Amino acid sequence: MEKRNNMEASAQADLHLLQLIQKGDRKAFDQLFRMYYSVLYTYCQHFTEPEEAKEIVQDTMLWLWEKREMLADVQSPKQYLFTAVYHRAMNLLKQNEMRQQTHAIYHERTMTLLEDIDICQINDLSRHIRTAISQLPPIYREAFIMNRFRNMTHNEISKQLNISPQTVTYRIGRALMLLKAELKDYFPLALLLLNMGLIH
Repeated sequence: MEKRNNMEASAQADLHLLQLIQKGDRKAFDQLFRMYYSVLYTYCQHFTEPEEAKEIVQDTMLWLWEKREMLADVQSPKQYLFTAVYHRAMNLLKQNEMRQQTHAIYHERTMTLLEDIDICQINDLSRHIRTAISQLPPIYREAFIMNRFRNMTHNEISKQLNISPQTVTYRIGRALMLLKAELKDYFPLALLLLNMGLIH
C-alpha cells in the first residue's frame, strides 16, 4: 500500500511539473530534465548506439519544452517521455535500414558497371568529365559542383548563393546540357558515374 501511495504521489508531482512547464516555467523543465534524462538515456541505448541515444533524449526533452502548450492532454509525463523516446529510436532504426538498402543498391550498380567497363576506362572518362566541368561557365559550374559533389539541395544552394531555387535548377540544368554536348556519346555513362559518386 505504501509503495502504491508513493508511486501515486510521484505521478502527481510529475504532472504538476508538466503543468508548470506548460505555463513556461523553466525551472520546472530543468527539474523534469534532471529527473528523467539518465533513465531515458539508459533505456534508449537498448535500441541505439550511445551517441544516438544521447541525441534522441535531448531532442525529445527539447521538443517537450518547445511544444509545451500542446501537452494539456498528457496524463503521465513518465509514460509520455518513454513512448516519445521509443518512437524516435524506431524512426532512426528505420532510417538506418533505408540507408543500408541504398548502400546495397549502390554496391550492386557499381558491380554491374565494373562488369561492362574496366578501371582504365573509368579513369580516362573521369578525366574527360573533370575537364568538361572545369570548362563550364563559372555560375553554372558553381551550382553544379555544389549539387553533385557536395550533395547540397537546391534550397541549400539558393541560400548560400542568395539566388532563387528556380535559378539554381536552371543553372544545374544548363550545366548538364553543356556537359551532354561536350561528352556526346559518353554522356549516359558519365552521368551514371556522377550519380554513383565515382567522379570527384
